Amino acid sequence: MNDVWPMVHTERAALLADLAHLDDAQWERSSLCKGWTVHDVVAHLVDTARTTRLGFVTSMVRARFDFDRLNAQGVARERGDSPRVTLERLRQAASRTSTPPAPLDSRLVEEVVHGEDIRRPLGLTRAYPREAVVRALRLQLRTPASFGGAKELTSRVRLTATDADVTVGDGPEVRGPALSLLLTVSGRPVAPDELDGPGAASLPPTV
Repeated sequence: MNDVWPMVHTERAALLADLAHLDDAQWERSSLCKGWTVHDVVAHLVDTARTTRLGFVTSMVRARFDFDRLNAQGVARERGDSPRVTLERLRQAASRTSTPPAPLDSRLVEEVVHGEDIRRPLGLTRAYPREAVVRALRLQLRTPASFGGAKELTSRVRLTATDADVTVGDGPEVRGPALSLLLTVSGRPVAPDELDGPGAASLPPTV
């Protein structure tokens, strides 16, 4: 699983390049991550990049085992007084290989999904490496909703990627690009024309 880290580092480098061109107003734009601005999402990425297994457990205890509180505390800790400060923090953390106690492919979920949380509201696009998206999607589809995944969804619909060899689940089919499926099963809205098939109507509302 050590091959995960080169993909993670590639995504961090690509995001750093995109963030370098933003103005202050864009940093304060609402992201796809409900309640968070672009600046907040970047701070979260700094926090998760710096998190170790032991550090996660310690922070979880301090947050009284409330995952939302844990994330909010991490954002508050790593969000700099200015975008420039937060960007530098991300740059310094970009090469790290520390991780919370979770499957390593969760680092791909983190980078790709949060990358889109930032890029889509800003009108930015990225051609993500297919393997990174597929591995992130497969992990989300075997992870329970209580841990941020969509395992339960696969008992109601069959998800088929139109640009990758991925078909998971039972029930009416939902078809679309792997990235669109990944965002949907991660609780993010996608455009109506990104997904189709008889099972699409049973998914959360799209934008």
